[in-house]
Amino acid sequence: MSDHLKRLNAPDSWHIAKKTTKFITKTAPGPHNANAMPIAVWLRDHMDYARNMKEVKQILGQNDVIINGRPCRDPRMGIGIFDIISMPKINKYYRILRDKNGRHISIEIDADAAKSRLCKITNKTTITGGKVQLNMRDGANILADNTYKSGDSVEVSLESETRFKILNHFPFAAGNMAMIIGGKHSGKVARIVEIIKMPGSVPNKIILEDETSGTRFDTIAPYIYMVGKQTSAIAKWGIEQ
Repeated sequence: MSDHLKRLNAPDSWHIAKKTTKFITKTAPGPHNANAMPIAVWLRDHMDYARNMKEVKQILGQNDVIINGRPCRDPRMGIGIFDIISMPKINKYYRILRDKNGRHISIEIDADAAKSRLCKITNKTTITGGKVQLNMRDGANILADNTYKSGDSVEVSLESETRFKILNHFPFAAGNMAMIIGGKHSGKVARIVEIIKMPGSVPNKIILEDETSGTRFDTIAPYIYMVGKQTSAIAKWGIEQ
C-alpha cells in the first residue's frame, strides 16, 4: 500500500495547498479516523517547523515532538481534535481543534494546559473480571467505574506518573456545554437545551443555544463533543465562545 495520496484527494479538514506538488503523506492506521492529519503535514505544511520530509524525520528522530504525552517518531501518525502536541525543547505547546469550516487548527497553550487532554467516550464494555472499559473516540481505552456513559467527555492526565487518570467528567446532558465538530455548525460552542431521541438507527437530534446571541440551532449526536458542565470550562481549552 502506498504511503502517499494525491494532494487533490486530501481531506478538506487538512486545509493544505492542493497544487504545489502532486502527492502528500498519507495518514497511517491508528488514532482517530481517515480525516486525521499526519504529523508530517502538521510540521511542514501547517506550522513551518520543517521544509521537507527529511527535516520532519530529523525532528521526530530526536524525540522533539510529543503527542498526548508520548514521543512520536512516525511521520505518518495521525493527529485529530483535542490532541495535545508538545515541543518542550522550544517551549511550544498546541491543542488541535476545528474551526467553523471543519478544518484543523492549532491553538497555542501553556505547559500546564498540555498536561491533560479531553477525550470523548464512544462506547463502554465489560471486560474480564467485571471491570468497565471506556472506549474513546481516538481509539484509547481506559478502565473506570460505571458512572460514565457514551457521549460523555473526560479530561485525562498526560503526565507519565498518572497517565490516563481521569481528572474531570463532562456528562452528555441538557444544560452542559458542547462543541460541534461536524456539519454546518462546526467549531461552535453552545449549551445543550434538549436531546431528542430518534427511532431506529437515526442519530439523536440535539438542540443547542448559542450563549452569546441566544439563537438556537440543531445538530446530531455524533457531532457533539462535551467541553463543560453548567459552569463553562471553555476558556481552559482555548476555545472562543
